[in-house]
Amino acid sequence: MNQDNELLARSTVLVVDDTPDNLSLMSGLLKEHYKVKVANSGERALRIAQSDHPPDLILLDIMMPGMDGYEVCRRLKAEPVTKDIPVIFLTAKAEVEDERMGLELGAVDYLTKPVSPPIVMVRVKNHLALKASADWLRDQNDFLEQEVSKRTREVMAIQDVTILAMASLAETRDSDTGNHIRRTQYYVKMLAERLRSHPRFAAVLSDSSIHMLFKSAPLHDIGKVGIPDRILLKPGRFIPEEFEIMKTHTTLGRDAIDHAEKQLGMSVEFLAMAKEIAYSHQEKWDGSGYPLGLAGDAIPWTARLMAVADVYDALVCRRVYKEGMSHEKAMGIMIEGRGSHFDPDALDAFVALQEEFLAISRRYADSDTDLERKKVQLEQVIGTPSAS
Repeated sequence: MNQDNELLARSTVLVVDDTPDNLSLMSGLLKEHYKVKVANSGERALRIAQSDHPPDLILLDIMMPGMDGYEVCRRLKAEPVTKDIPVIFLTAKAEVEDERMGLELGAVDYLTKPVSPPIVMVRVKNHLALKASADWLRDQNDFLEQEVSKRTREVMAIQDVTILAMASLAETRDSDTGNHIRRTQYYVKMLAERLRSHPRFAAVLSDSSIHMLFKSAPLHDIGKVGIPDRILLKPGRFIPEEFEIMKTHTTLGRDAIDHAEKQLGMSVEFLAMAKEIAYSHQEKWDGSGYPLGLAGDAIPWTARLMAVADVYDALVCRRVYKEGMSHEKAMGIMIEGRGSHFDPDALDAFVALQEEFLAISRRYADSDTDLERKKVQLEQVIGTPSAS
């Protein structure tokens, strides 16, 4: 016996008929080659089919009291656990319309009584072989889907780790703590979800783009790694020459991400979005921002949302060198910037979400430990002043 025959020999055939003589006849015909189960009613057939050990094929009579074979087949095909079990009608109903109905219900074959034993055996064998092939392909597809899902999760995890590593690199040289990254992520996500039904934003705000925005947001200040310490870490206001240098962090950030993307050799959606945010989040709605002085909708939507999130966080949150201002005072400044610094609709969404923004700022507030750690890091970067 070859491997295929061994496989078929382990198959189970369920014979469903209300007549004991027919059950005995079919059992005797099949039992030398297959495991055989019998059911004398449609209800019992369904219980067997839905059990922990379902049959591999069902030979099903149509004319039975109570639930007829058509209804049994209909219910089998309606249930996910039984829909793939092949059904062969074995019946005295020989009209073409009867056969059409049976096949339309999902049966794989239709045999009329009195049966020809050799024909029955060939049909059963062929359909069991087809089912075995279909099961193998289904198992392979399930395996491949699981592998693709696993690999996708791994790639996403690598992306997340890479983003956080790059963002943390910028953070070690800046007065911002790691919680600034987390806060701004949630701020922009909230704004995007609020604006997704707005006519000006609906076309670009999908589940995917909002996810990419959330993923990309931590890289908005990555370019600060290229700013000299004497400027980046200065607690007071910049003189004009220093500010011009500080402004280059937007271009440095975009170029760094662009270089990484080119090294990868392919375009990546979240990196494209990260470049937009890094390069344009300092642009202002009225055109007075930098680096290009873009105005209005010429500013990428990603950068317009990030501008709202970034400025609010800078106002209300503590830094090593300053205390954060009150939420109320920050709200006043933000509202004053509507239509000048900020996209009016983005700012309106922010105002509507102000309680949620405040909750996020408190949930991820920088602790004294965070600020002390940052102070130590910055002293290590700029050098601890020697004792006199």
